[in-house]
Amino acid sequence: MLFLTLFEIVGYLISIVVTLVIVQFVLSLLISFNVVNIHNNIVAALWQAVNALLDPVLRPIRRMMPATGALDLSPMVLIIGLTIVQIVLKNLAYASVMP
Repeated sequence: MLFLTLFEIVGYLISIVVTLVIVQFVLSLLISFNVVNIHNNIVAALWQAVNALLDPVLRPIRRMMPATGALDLSPMVLIIGLTIVQIVLKNLAYASVMP
């Protein structure tokens, strides 16, 4: 029962991180194509908040990955890694419940 609760909590946190990665990706596209302006206070605050939350997680991944030029694949690696953790925890949770 404890593993099931842990799985649900970690799954919820993983969904929050994945949502933040998607928000960062969409916001970076909107900024790149000048749809929104970084000089807008709301956009700048949102951009800084998302980057402040994700940079500590993405920085070690970026250091380990080879340089790919302008293409940053670290968010995709983060999402894949978190999905793998979620699958492992799910299997552990269901294995602890089954007799």
